[in-house]
Amino acid sequence: MQKKGRNPNFRPRVVQREHKLNDEITAPEVRVVGENIEPGVYPIAKAIKLAQDLEVDLVEISPNGVPPVCRLIDYQKFLYEKKKKEKEQKAKSKQSEVKEIRFTPNTDDHDFDFKSKHAEKFLIDGDKVKCYVQFKGRAIMFQERGELMLLKFAERLAEVGSLESMPKMEGRRMIAIFTPKKKK
Repeated sequence: MQKKGRNPNFRPRVVQREHKLNDEITAPEVRVVGENIEPGVYPIAKAIKLAQDLEVDLVEISPNGVPPVCRLIDYQKFLYEKKKKEKEQKAKSKQSEVKEIRFTPNTDDHDFDFKSKHAEKFLIDGDKVKCYVQFKGRAIMFQERGELMLLKFAERLAEVGSLESMPKMEGRRMIAIFTPKKKK
């Protein structure tokens, strides 16, 4: 009969911190920065004593410096502010998508204008546009017509986007990719 209790294979998870704190710092002397103190190079014992007097943590910010740079701050507050900044940056950066626009070699002028207006809008919004001419059945014989259509499309979008590379065949499709021009 098995004894109730702990799992013999259980190991508590050790949380690995990104920065070394207080007694974890192994350098003999450190450059200390922070509020309410004179920045400078201190022996590690004196730096830890300063942190204790101010009731904050000594956090190793730049371990590769000579000597390593440490800051006197409340570590939890530091982590909170760091997480907040990262979240803010993530919200500001927009992931660009690739929008697709499809033609056939026999696409009419009205449809061409309609699709080019959509492509302009996508490029202005900062998305890439992948446009292709789909050749079905015997339409594969009109590859020149498809290439001319893509080049005409590139000419139409020249103000808002640039052609990444010349149109090329991939299977039964002729593909061209446009990237948005940078805003000034």
